[in-house]
Amino acid sequence: MRLAYYMPFKSPDAPNPSGDQVIGREILSFLRDSGQEVEVASRLRCRWFYWKPSAWLRLLLEYRRVVRRYRHNPPDIWCTYHSYYKAPDLLGMSCARRLGIAYVVFQGIYSTKRRRSLKTLPGFLINRKVLQAASLVLTNKLVDEKNLLRLLPREKVVYIAPGLYPEEFSFDPQARKSLCSRLQLQSPVILTAAMFRPGVKTRGILQVIEACALLREQGQRFHLLIVGDGQERQMLERAARDQLGKEYCFVGKVERATLYQYYSAADLFVFPGIEESLGMVYLEAQACGLPVVACGDWGAATVVRHGVTGLLSAAREPQRFRAHIQTLLDDRERRRTMGRAAREHVKVRHDLRKNYQLMLRRLEQLCRPD
Repeated sequence: MRLAYYMPFKSPDAPNPSGDQVIGREILSFLRDSGQEVEVASRLRCRWFYWKPSAWLRLLLEYRRVVRRYRHNPPDIWCTYHSYYKAPDLLGMSCARRLGIAYVVFQGIYSTKRRRSLKTLPGFLINRKVLQAASLVLTNKLVDEKNLLRLLPREKVVYIAPGLYPEEFSFDPQARKSLCSRLQLQSPVILTAAMFRPGVKTRGILQVIEACALLREQGQRFHLLIVGDGQERQMLERAARDQLGKEYCFVGKVERATLYQYYSAADLFVFPGIEESLGMVYLEAQACGLPVVACGDWGAATVVRHGVTGLLSAAREPQRFRAHIQTLLDDRERRRTMGRAAREHVKVRHDLRKNYQLMLRRLEQLCRPD
């Protein structure tokens, strides 16, 4: 198959990758590795474009460029990753229609609450039109599947379980030994990781620091390893310094390719995941054999099995969140049992090579509808 690929919210090679960008890159790599001819059709970023007059002009010029590029030899399918109210894929929808080819959206999001605000109403309306124009919409989030089915017929919506390549995230005993020695980590080690940007990510790290501080006051021994960087780092470092004494370590930004080393150095992974629609860190941690402590109100619940691979609590119960950390700190054997179950869980349910086969079959059906 010849596929045109596009990510309207952020191009595949843009710096400072987010979780969604990582998934978009992985889909692109999978399609190429499976033998498909895939070209990134555009790198135009369309975030909030509908409120920027100059962005409409750039969109029109890019539309003309792409149509000229493919006019005499169009691809079989236009594939867009991530269309939602902030970055609705008007470009992909328009190009596919002009070229007369199938239009597929990976990770299309339909959120009706966005029509209640004047700021987001235009994006909601454009995105709804985009989703209705798609031949197929795929999603890796159960809540998004449910919402999409309010708009689209069942045959146009496909759920694909989120995942990763297990071999990229596995326990490395040598990395554990090396990092624990270099960073002077004292077992048990709690790992938390996020981008330190304002909002829910920083709130999540603060919640971990505060929970650990209360456990420390109760005489609990541990070392908190904090991975990540961003504009709120100084504030988070002050909070840790004021509340945790010396039982913490900030390591800064870590490239995804080497994250497995830090998971390997830890004994459990803790992050509440406030308003996280998915949270790839939970899959990464489990693949490396770490039990997870998180809140079950959001995306963690779709990838963590409560009581089997981790412990989940309601966001309104911070004391239970803290108690779950203490439970795993106190019970080494339970940590190990959950860690083994976590590794197996990812291999069986969240292996991208297996899960993306369904995506590939549905794309092939669009090319050969008979």
